[in-house]
Amino acid sequence: MAALSLSPQDRERYSRQILFSEIGESGQQRLLASTAVISGCGALGTSQAAALARAGVGRLILIDRDYVEPSNLQRQWLYDESDARDALPKAVAAARHLTAANSGIEIIPVVADLTARNAERWLTEADVILDGADNFELRYLINDVAVKHGIPWIYGAAVGSYGVTMPVLPGETACLACLFPTPPSGPQATCDTAGVLNSITALIASLQVADATKLLAGRPESVEPRLYSIDVWKNTSRTVSSRDRDPDCAVCAQRRYEHLDSAKRRPVSLCGRNAVQVHEREQTLDLDQLRAILEPLGTVRVNAYALRFACHPYEMTIFTDGRAIIKGTEDTAVARSLYARYIGN
Repeated sequence: MAALSLSPQDRERYSRQILFSEIGESGQQRLLASTAVISGCGALGTSQAAALARAGVGRLILIDRDYVEPSNLQRQWLYDESDARDALPKAVAAARHLTAANSGIEIIPVVADLTARNAERWLTEADVILDGADNFELRYLINDVAVKHGIPWIYGAAVGSYGVTMPVLPGETACLACLFPTPPSGPQATCDTAGVLNSITALIASLQVADATKLLAGRPESVEPRLYSIDVWKNTSRTVSSRDRDPDCAVCAQRRYEHLDSAKRRPVSLCGRNAVQVHEREQTLDLDQLRAILEPLGTVRVNAYALRFACHPYEMTIFTDGRAIIKGTEDTAVARSLYARYIGN
């Protein structure tokens, strides 16, 4: 990450950040020369992206599989009602709003499901990875890629009034698998089942951005290796050191990357949303051609990124890469059957 020289416009735009002695001019140069990848453009990811774009991180890669819905607007700062009305992919809508805030940086929206098949392609572009994911399987995949390639990443999660964050510096601190060798079992609270306050998502995202900024500005010694949790309603917080790595960790000690090595793509039930994502194989879809096929069968709306097909009691949002989110069921077999019926095997 070679530092870039600052233009007069850069010095003016980022002057208040340059005045902060821990960053200064050299730190701002490093920020402009850096790349951050944000996995998930929901409540955490939109706050992360907005802060990093305004801070002058020179290249942002935004990865998200989903589209904007009205229920997102309560906490996902980058979107507005028109984005939800048009059902825009979150990565695309986020990139549009960020470009309006800072046209001097590069913003790359990736409308895709981050899986073992494409994770190394996108995540290895990063100088730092920020977690905005909505499930633990994806976080373990990020952890595998980050440890394998020595890329720092910032774990974060929030639900209800509670949130947690932890920086992972491969080779220096504990990784996610050191602290949590296996994903949690049984039903887990989600924003769609337990609700969430926008204050906790904004707080956790801000803490993630603070650690990312330290790393990108060349101040890794300022990053505290800790698992930090806080409840903004109960006014409680806790810090647990994550400095020491587990010598028996399957990932960072034994170098086994089970999540990354699993190329199988399965239907995924989107907890609390009464929806299933189906993406069992790559295929390029012509949405206009698909619209002509589906219009006699139900209500169809289409834009450049996705087609929405309502066939009571189900609703399908179908993307150009062959992926579909099917609302109205949590049964993956039903979702797969609907996919085969209307799109093909």
